[in-house]
Parts: sequence; structure tokens; C-alpha cells
Amino acid sequence: MTQPATDAPAPGSGAATEEAAEAAKPKPPTRLVLVRHAVTAETGPKLSGRSPGIDLSDKGVGQAEATATRLAALPVSAVYASPIERTRQTAEHIAKCHGLDVQPLPGVLEADYGDWTGGVIVDLAKTEEWRVVQVAPSRARFPNGESIREMQARTIAALDDVVIRHPHETVVVVSHADPIKSAIAHYTGVHLDLFQRVHVSPASVTVFDFHTFGVMMLKCNDTGGLDDLLPEPEAPATEATSVNEAVDG
Repeated sequence: MTQPATDAPAPGSGAATEEAAEAAKPKPPTRLVLVRHAVTAETGPKLSGRSPGIDLSDKGVGQAEATATRLAALPVSAVYASPIERTRQTAEHIAKCHGLDVQPLPGVLEADYGDWTGGVIVDLAKTEEWRVVQVAPSRARFPNGESIREMQARTIAALDDVVIRHPHETVVVVSHADPIKSAIAHYTGVHLDLFQRVHVSPASVTVFDFHTFGVMMLKCNDTGGLDDLLPEPEAPATEATSVNEAVDG
């Protein structure tokens, strides 16, 4: 009796063994790369917040280009950014290296500083509200703005959603200092009242690996080389062939 034709490899064949070996490989964790935007003319002296029309400075463009170069060798599947000029412009440099478009992610937007938006930091630092923000941020609410707890909650919700959408992939999210600091606190199990002890520099990289049962922070406020994040090279084909031959007898 004639057997029906099939494209499936015969059991015990080299192709079947290779497929089984591929299926048995452990899948990588989902890697979340958080990048703070590069500098603008207001970075440092002013609390820009959500003010529109603030672009990267010439120095900031150089920082964004350097960060894009550092991330160019990583297997990035998607690039997201807070929908503000300075974050989007930083993300565009990164996305260009991977042939990707920047996707907006409103959940990682800068904190709503309310009446403090555009304020001079040395003046704001003289207020009682500023002391609460620094010493007990979990109790702080910006005047006519959002609370730091609210900022953290919507940031984590947005990042968790990205992780769910990109299982076993590497994803870049460009955001702002306070949202990134609040994410670091959340994913490392640190109380929000301690998040001001974390510093996140412009154009720095913070990296988390999301495994099945937990999260691990690999980088924090990193502005150096990222070669240790590159995937391990696969074994040469000759080695794989010799292993298959040994298994087949």
C-alpha cells in the first residue's frame, strides 16, 4: 500500500534531531532596556516636565547618537518612547540603527509636575513640598499635578504590558528620570520612599531581564560598554553535526 507523501522529517533523521534540539533550547528572558532621554538646554536648571517644544541640545544629539551606537548590536525587536520631543528624538536615533519605528508609550510619560512645570529647581528646592518629595516621596503630590505613587503605578503598568507583548525579546523604552527611578524601585523591591537614592543620568541605560518567576536587574544608570549583553555565539555547525552523529550512533 502506498504511503501518503509527507514533508515531515523521518524519526531519527538528522533534520528531526536538529528540530528537537532547537525546541529543547531554553528560551531567553524578556529583556527590558530603559533609556533616559539625552539632555536639552533645560536639563539641570529647570523642571521641564511635560512642557512642549523642548528639543535635544547639540550635546543631547551627540549623547543620543552615542547611546544608539552602544545599543546597535543588541537584538532589539521594538523601540518605545514617552510622547515628548526629547524622549522621541532620543528613541529615533536608537530605532534607526535597527530599522524600526518609534512607538509611543504614554504610560512612561514624565511626571505631571503641575504648578512646578517649567520652574527653576533652586527655587523649588526652598519649598516645604520639595522636602516631602525628597524625604517621603510616597506621600508627595505635586501642586495641581499627580502624586509620585500615581506616576509609579502607571509607569509599571505600561512596562508590564510591553513585557507581555514581547515575550523572549529585547525591547527599548525611552523615558525620564523619575519614571525610570520608580521602575527601578518597584522591580528591585525597594520602597518608593527610597527611590531618591537612585540616580539616572541622561542617556543612561538600565536593563532588566524578566524570567518566568522573577525579574533581575542587569544594569543601572550605565553609560559604558554593553558588550556583556550580547547573545552568546552559537556553536559551530561542525560541532553540532558531530553531536548529532554521536546521538544517532
